[in-house]
Amino acid sequence: MSVVALPRLMLVGGGSARQIPTVLSRLGVSKPFIVTDKFLNSNGTVQTVTDALAADSLPHRVFDDTIPDPTTDSVEAVLQALKEGDHDCIIAVGGGSPIDTSKAVAMLAEHGGKMRDYKAPFMMDKPCLPTIAVPTTAGTGSEVTKVTIISDSESGEKMLCMGLSYQPVAAVVDYELTLSKPYRLTADTGIDAMCHALEAYVSKKANLFSDQMALSALKAIGEHLVTACNEPENAKAREAMMMASTCAGVAFSNASVTMVHGMSRPIGAHFHVPHGMSNAMLVPAVTEWSVEHNVPRYAEAARVLGFSTPGCSDEDAAAGLAKSLYALNAELSVPSLQEFGVEQAVFDASVKQMSAEAIASGSPGNNPRVPTEEEVEKLYREIWAGGT
Repeated sequence: MSVVALPRLMLVGGGSARQIPTVLSRLGVSKPFIVTDKFLNSNGTVQTVTDALAADSLPHRVFDDTIPDPTTDSVEAVLQALKEGDHDCIIAVGGGSPIDTSKAVAMLAEHGGKMRDYKAPFMMDKPCLPTIAVPTTAGTGSEVTKVTIISDSESGEKMLCMGLSYQPVAAVVDYELTLSKPYRLTADTGIDAMCHALEAYVSKKANLFSDQMALSALKAIGEHLVTACNEPENAKAREAMMMASTCAGVAFSNASVTMVHGMSRPIGAHFHVPHGMSNAMLVPAVTEWSVEHNVPRYAEAARVLGFSTPGCSDEDAAAGLAKSLYALNAELSVPSLQEFGVEQAVFDASVKQMSAEAIASGSPGNNPRVPTEEEVEKLYREIWAGGT
């Protein structure tokens, strides 16, 4: 038996962001607090939502001071701003950071405490302030997941927080909001979505439902990621990638991620590497390390991504997957840790703590090949050496 969690309501398709008053009406809420960032508030993206609300005479306030990697301090600032008004829901407009911020704020607004009180393996399933997620990137899938990632401002730990409390009640998935997104952002978020789908498919918690979502996402990503990067106004590619991101989010939210994400979060926390980029740095090597422990699934993923011919044996398809992932990184100009600017002394001083944090997150325990802390450290060092 599989237990599946999804938003209560989803609007999907070009122009759906302009229908957000309909979403609020169906949910029985009418006083939204909009959480976003300054760029999206200045470039007209948020205006798409606020114009629709104004046309229906719905009062609203906008908070646009979120940060790229939300921290306990930044979440607290949004929470205090929320409390200054009279609001019955949150509309999160943005990529993973505004959405993750909103999820945390919605939970704390109802239940109090500090986010570190709720980090995994704690499960928070109590009802909280309704969150309507409006993603503006095709990658994080946060609009459909029951997780949020918040960094502890005191320790620097990037905390995984899980449970139904973080599940948005509604998602408005409008690919038009991703048109003209820059190459680097498109590539990094697209690989993030690919990792969500691949990890969900090979996860020890994979199930029939998550498999269908994961394979659908992998197929679309294999067909459209490079085009979306190279042709930012290509509506077909953008729509396909947006749907892939959402499907991949559903997949991993209901099957869990594995070792890539477990190792990626510490890289983001210690070196401030964007999340999708750090996943991209890791996924070829982690796949290479893991592949022999679930050859049939890695082989099918390779075929669906278009990295292997349909008639290829499982062994050959699986063996070629890591090589294809390295090649994809090269094609999309994914930097190494060194090229990103991480210094060896800083890396060496951090790697043991990073390894401990990766294991503590629980995600590597879902991997086909479950690592020890020492094996995670060795793999981090091999990835570093590969970038020199």
